Amino acid sequence: MSKRSQQRAIANFRSRLAQKGLVRFEVTGRDSDRELVRTVARRLAEGGPASDQLRATVREHIGGGPPKKGGILKALLASPLIGCELDLTRPREAGRKIDI
Repeated sequence: MSKRSQQRAIANFRSRLAQKGLVRFEVTGRDSDRELVRTVARRLAEGGPASDQLRATVREHIGGGPPKKGGILKALLASPLIGCELDLTRPREAGRKIDI
């Protein structure tokens, strides 16, 4: 197979993956974990409720638990605009008259 046809085949393969919403990436790990990583990646790529559950479980164990609630409220309360007495109400207007 010539180099040009190989490049075309790889480009076509990656294009088909992208249409499915998948991408290729490389990870570095121990040789003994190769099949485990491949199996987890395959299950995550399948989609559906089982992969969502696996994704949540992995995030919980690796990420230190589920996301904490109230993060947006905490960020808003830390805003420097707290206590500024801003008037954020919008005036209601009827709009312009247009001749059609």
